[in-house]
Amino acid sequence: MKTTTFAFSKWISFLGRQARDWRVTVARTSTDRLAYQMIFPYLSIYILALGATATQLGFVISLGMMLAGFISPFTGWYIDRIGPKKIYLFGISMVAVAYLTYGLAQDWTITLVAMVAYWIGYSVSIHSCATVCGNCLTNPDRATGMMICETFGAGMLGMLGPILGAWLVAQFGGVNVPGIRPLFFLAFLFTVGTFAFVATQLSNQQWKSARATGSHLLRDLQQVFREGRHLKRWLVIASIGQLPLGMVFPFSQVFAHEVKGADEFVLAAMVTSAALASIVFAIPLGRLADRAGRKKILYAVIPLFWVSNLMLIWSPQPVFLVIAGALQGFFYIGGPISAAMERELVPAEQMGRWIGIGRFTKMMVSAAFTALAGIIWDKVGAPFVFLAFVAIDLVVRMPLLITMPETLRMRTEREARVGVGE
Repeated sequence: MKTTTFAFSKWISFLGRQARDWRVTVARTSTDRLAYQMIFPYLSIYILALGATATQLGFVISLGMMLAGFISPFTGWYIDRIGPKKIYLFGISMVAVAYLTYGLAQDWTITLVAMVAYWIGYSVSIHSCATVCGNCLTNPDRATGMMICETFGAGMLGMLGPILGAWLVAQFGGVNVPGIRPLFFLAFLFTVGTFAFVATQLSNQQWKSARATGSHLLRDLQQVFREGRHLKRWLVIASIGQLPLGMVFPFSQVFAHEVKGADEFVLAAMVTSAALASIVFAIPLGRLADRAGRKKILYAVIPLFWVSNLMLIWSPQPVFLVIAGALQGFFYIGGPISAAMERELVPAEQMGRWIGIGRFTKMMVSAAFTALAGIIWDKVGAPFVFLAFVAIDLVVRMPLLITMPETLRMRTEREARVGVGE
């Protein structure tokens, strides 16, 4: 009993010492994940049911990613100059437009508009959120804080989303267009609610260096690379690490449904089990990453995602699909730890620009590989989509990650040097 009380008091103390803006972003991100997890098991199936092929699905997602990536450096520059709040609200509004457009679509071509709106909105809103998170959390609390967000978002509310979605799909007729369509209208309402919450609760804090000079887009972007080490190598690592968002996840539910025969309840169970993995492992692994270092934890969780892809391909019965879904949850656990490393590579006043450069690179690479995944599905075979990602991750990302320095104390040391210099 005393141990439980002590642990609870530690978490209350942790939350209490964090900035209010960070707590606002956690609440908004968690609600956003609830809405997305509700529709995620059925989104690609919905687009295919409206008449798209796998190749067309890949190009729809690719176009959205490409346009989102293109605006990311500009987004980051504006965040550094005017603060994240207005940019954040624009992103949330675009996500709302996307859900409403999906719900109204009568043909797969209309989903082009929805997909573009979603990826722009998602990229801009998560960019703003990441800037707040990256600058509000200190290094010793960073991975833990990001994992708390992951636990409540991808974990607790992430479990509720698929369950609610499966119940609604069953009520409205099953895994088909009429059965899936109502989910988008409910997601739209959730997103409008988060817009109102951020508009009324988030401050417009800015982070500027005392050495800051007049603004110039290209010069400011070049400054990031001039003053930062290891950044180009990290862009390759991070770009490959994000490939599953377009190359794996949009196709995994379609594969489970069309190839393995999964119904709406198995599809929901796959996503729910991924959320459960976040609840169980996210915060403990975040604490370990804040103590032992980021890289050691990444070495442990990245291979688990490879196993999830292989299990999805070779699963002989639904229970293995659910286990594969649970292992997919380690992608969402590894993501915040990688993001913690990314934030620690640059000073706070360059955070928006650096995240913008990173998102541009990641989105462009993801767009290319997502389009390729659709072609592989139609022309080579569905399993090779998942095998291709595992091969790229194993041969390229993991060796590069080994060459990166541990970043746990990098920003603290940089700030100490600056303090001595001043």
